[in-house]
Amino acid sequence: MIPMVNLKEQYLALREAIDSALLEALECTQFILGPNVQALEQEAADYLGVAATVAVASGTDALHLALRAAGIGPGDEVITTPFTFIATAEAIHYCGAKAIFVDIDPMSFNIDPAAIEAAITPATRAILPVHLFGQPANMPAIMALADQYQLQLIEDCAQSFGATIGQQQSGSFGSAGCFSFFPSKNLGGFGDGGLISCRDAALAEPLRILRNHGSRERYHHEIIGYNSRLDELQAVVLREKLRHIEAFNAGRRRVATRYTTAFAALSEITPPVEDGIGRHVYHQYTLLTPHRDAITRALQAADIASAIYYPIPLHRQRVFAELYADVSLPVAERVAAECLSLPIYPELADSDVDRIIEVVASALPR
Repeated sequence: MIPMVNLKEQYLALREAIDSALLEALECTQFILGPNVQALEQEAADYLGVAATVAVASGTDALHLALRAAGIGPGDEVITTPFTFIATAEAIHYCGAKAIFVDIDPMSFNIDPAAIEAAITPATRAILPVHLFGQPANMPAIMALADQYQLQLIEDCAQSFGATIGQQQSGSFGSAGCFSFFPSKNLGGFGDGGLISCRDAALAEPLRILRNHGSRERYHHEIIGYNSRLDELQAVVLREKLRHIEAFNAGRRRVATRYTTAFAALSEITPPVEDGIGRHVYHQYTLLTPHRDAITRALQAADIASAIYYPIPLHRQRVFAELYADVSLPVAERVAAECLSLPIYPELADSDVDRIIEVVASALPR
């Protein structure tokens, strides 16, 4: 079986260092907001090139708390993409605001800056771009819009740890960047976890209060907050993996290059396009094809995993049926109907990549 991601191989490669650090943390017994959480926050800030980071319990919480700290609330509109995981929109609606979905670029699958500008109204308070599948959104254009219309800019970096535009990391363009440490992510833990990057250190303090029951001093509560603290043991794992993130991302790019080189010769497949704006780190390798079902069946028969990210754009999800009944976003709808993601992880062998390519090609009409 060739899986979508093989977490065991990565663990075995790092097991000695991870196990040793976990045992040390267990001996210390500071399990909530302990020294490893604090160290991870500093090391992540240094890597991302931001003033501070705040570790939280999940990527969804990172989005929610960042929006709360930005003052997003009832009656506000936040412009975002419909082609992403539902957490992006959930976080907006948790705040009592409304997600305004606009269409995507057909090549990068990221939010279309021209569509953003067309959707801005007097109720618009923020733009929430997603660096989908590890490819940075067009941040220069989006930042220009945020500045022109005086809007908050918060980045959804759940899939883009290590992606860059020039020398600048994703998560360092907006006032906040929101990362997920779900196990399959480029930087993944051994459970849920998240991080908020702060371009300005002043943002970190209200975020720390929000994540810890609205408290900066024990049993003194200033606001209604949340219980969203990254586990100390997750921080141990993430600190060790952070040391290897560049190698992990290079491995993903190696696999992606091998796929794309082969698929460029197949007219029935459109491989993912690197749009030249930034460095793609390939959280997913997602192609387009009108023969998705046939390819999926062939891969399954060959004991090779595949996945569809995402089969239903958010404006067509049942939970949003009443809110967006009249919304039509044709590019996102077409991409959702033709997208297919193939296995990709740093440890995937070239021979397995070649086997996947062979099966995909054999499923196409001749």
